[in-house]
Amino acid sequence: MAQFLQVHPDNPQARLLKQAVALLTRGGVVAVPTDSSYALVCQLDDKAAVEHMRRMRQVDDKHHLTLMCRDLSELANYARVDNRQYRLLKAATPGAYTFILEATKEVPRRVSHPQRKTIGLRVPQNRTLLDLLALHGAPLLATTLIAPGDSDPMNDAEAIRDRFEHDLAAVIDAGACPLAPTTVVDLTSMDGGGDPTLIRQGRGPLSTLGMD
Repeated sequence: MAQFLQVHPDNPQARLLKQAVALLTRGGVVAVPTDSSYALVCQLDDKAAVEHMRRMRQVDDKHHLTLMCRDLSELANYARVDNRQYRLLKAATPGAYTFILEATKEVPRRVSHPQRKTIGLRVPQNRTLLDLLALHGAPLLATTLIAPGDSDPMNDAEAIRDRFEHDLAAVIDAGACPLAPTTVVDLTSMDGGGDPTLIRQGRGPLSTLGMD
């Protein structure tokens, strides 16, 4: 049965977020609010938790998972970024964007794309999630919480608990999220002087990226 942790959206209680961190370190999958929709998160190096998260979404290993990072300095440990890519990242983070980048050796092969060796990376702009990442002390692996058979992401904590109460270790309720996924941009196409490639138009405006 999933724990239901109700936190204040602007000043989330650290004691409740510490409970979520403890559940993550024990191999749990947790539903968390973001600046787009809710997301599922687990520890990067927990193979069983990653597989469980994929089963919940009913996606295979070719579906890009995303590393939630606190800031760009943390992101640089997990992705190869050149100067052009970094300038674009700096302009758009934190925010509702997911960037596809070449993964470093710090990313386990089982969570990067099997052929391309890429990973999604994101610096969110949500106080509860940023505080959770700080308490955890490392990035969390994430995927947008879209229930099997649905096309839209979920944004209501009680509805998430009702649907996934036997699959989740916890649901963090900080109020409803925006009902929109992130804007996904592939930056690997910038290698050799190319332009970024839009994969999905979401909540993050293209104007920030100079792509409108």
